Amino acid sequence: MTGMADRIAPHARAEASRSFAGQRWSLADIPWCAIRHDAAAQSEAFFYLVASASLMESATDLYTQNLIEFFAGDDEVTSWLEDYWLPEELQHGKALRRYVETVWPQFDWEPAYLQFVEEFRPYCDMALEVARSLEMASRCVVETGTASYYTTLSRASPEPVLSLLARRIVEDEVRHYKHFYRFFRRYRETEAPSRAAVVPALWRRLKMSGGDDSFIVLKHVYRSRYPGSAFDAAVYRNVRRQCRNLVGDHFPHEMSVRMLLKPLALGPRVQRAALPVAIALARRLVP
Repeated sequence: MTGMADRIAPHARAEASRSFAGQRWSLADIPWCAIRHDAAAQSEAFFYLVASASLMESATDLYTQNLIEFFAGDDEVTSWLEDYWLPEELQHGKALRRYVETVWPQFDWEPAYLQFVEEFRPYCDMALEVARSLEMASRCVVETGTASYYTTLSRASPEPVLSLLARRIVEDEVRHYKHFYRFFRRYRETEAPSRAAVVPALWRRLKMSGGDDSFIVLKHVYRSRYPGSAFDAAVYRNVRRQCRNLVGDHFPHEMSVRMLLKPLALGPRVQRAALPVAIALARRLVP
């Protein structure tokens, strides 16, 4: 498994490196001075959505090393993780932090982040999947979730600069998905995981969405917003409900379902039959 990189032809590596460059952007491309503060601050739910995302994205390096160690020996994967994926994810955190500190200057970002990291760090050492192909499938679920999150945010935001920033992040997340999916297909050729193995891997990662990490990050955002206030399961449900009520109608159900189904390699007939059912189910689960 660790010798996979040795079997990658040099021209394939060069082609992969060229594709990694992709479409890039920087914080200088965002028109910060054009932010409409009145529009951005009209709903507290937007604050929760953007602030929690800024903390989570900024903590990407906590679990990147786990992935790099898991894929040790595959230079194509580890180089991409270190040189492209991690810097882009951290840039998302920096951009979102700047937006939060511009629109909600009373939010003390740094202490909230440090307290979040202290509690979140142990969760980053959780076991990965048993096979590299399955971990790549799991990564596809993660990128589906982030692409869907920022697509929803870009559609729902009443503030143009936030919409622009979210679209930029979506472009990165979709590109990341494509790389993880390509790596999944490469490992599938050698490991040959059955569909019966891929489905549980997708489901395990899907169940983690909105789990402990969501509770932890919202807790530290809320406590920094309201110092001294208690944060429990009831408060968490209320905050989540506010966010769903605000942006739920903008969730990209079809896009998300298509991305989730892709690692299953369904045949055209099965795909056509399964897609409408899966989309309908997604609309019920993610209203």
